[in-house]
Amino acid sequence: MIRPKHSLTSPSESYALFDPAPWTGSDTLIISDLHLGSDVSRAKDACAVLRRQLFRRLILLGDIFCDLNFRRLKKEHWELLSYIRKLSNPKRHVEIVWVEGNHDRGLADVMAHFVGVRVYQEYAWTFNHQRYLAIHGHQFDRFLLNNTALSAFIERVFLSLQKLDSRHFWIARYLDRCNSGWLRLSCKVARGALAHARVRGADVVFCGHTHEAMSSEWNGVRYFNSGCWTHDRPTYITIDESGIHICDYFSESSHSELNSFSSSFRWRCSRESEASAETLFSNLSGPGN
Repeated sequence: MIRPKHSLTSPSESYALFDPAPWTGSDTLIISDLHLGSDVSRAKDACAVLRRQLFRRLILLGDIFCDLNFRRLKKEHWELLSYIRKLSNPKRHVEIVWVEGNHDRGLADVMAHFVGVRVYQEYAWTFNHQRYLAIHGHQFDRFLLNNTALSAFIERVFLSLQKLDSRHFWIARYLDRCNSGWLRLSCKVARGALAHARVRGADVVFCGHTHEAMSSEWNGVRYFNSGCWTHDRPTYITIDESGIHICDYFSESSHSELNSFSSSFRWRCSRESEASAETLFSNLSGPGN
C-alpha cells in the first residue's frame, strides 16, 4: 500500500511536518531616555519601532519619564505607555524590564500599577552563553551625583527653553548635545560601566543616560550605549543570533529627501560599530577625570 505523502502516522512525524518557522526577530530590544513629558520626546516614533519589531524581551533602560509631573504627558506619550502595557500581557510572551533612571526615581510603584512591569536598579540576563548587564548609567555621572541642586536647576532651564523653542526644538536639542559633550559624559559613564561590569562578571554592559549612542571594548568587556529619543536621530539596540546592533531611526517627515523608501520610516543598523578603545580610554585619562 502506498502511503499518502502528507499522512500522519506518529507524533514525531506530526511534529516534523508542522514544526513552526524559526524565530526571525530579536532576543532583546533596548530603548532608553524617552523623557515622556518633554516637548522633544519622540514617543510616537518609539511606539512605531516597538510595533514593527519582533522581540522576546524589551528593556526600558531608564529615563522613560522626564519627571513626576504627569500633566505634561501628551496623547502620544500615553499611547506609548498603553502599548507597553499591552506587551506586558502574558499572552504576548514578551518579557518587559524597566531599569530605573535618575528621572524615573519614585516611579517604581506607579509603573507596577499603570504599566504592569517590575522596575530594577540593574538587570542581568544570559543569551548565547554571554552574560549581559543593563544599568541606566547615572550612577557613574559624578557631576549629577555631586551637584543635585544645580542639575535640577539646569533641567528647569532646559524645560523652559523647550517651551520657547516650541516649533522645531532645534535649540533644545542642540543644547542637549552640548551638555553631554561639555560634561564628557560618554567617556565617564563608559569607564564606570565597564569597571562595574567586570565586578559583576558581565561580558557586555548596556547604558543610557548620556544621550549619545556608542560602543567600545576594554579588557574583554564590551560597552554599548542606547542613545536617546530626544534628538533628531534617535537610536535603539537589538540583540539577536548575529550579534549586537545599534540602530538609527529615520522619520520620513524629518528626512523628506529619502523618498526612495516607500514606508514611512526606515532603520539603518550598524552591527557593533565600535569606537576605538584606545581613543576612548585616552579621553578617560585626560585632564579633569
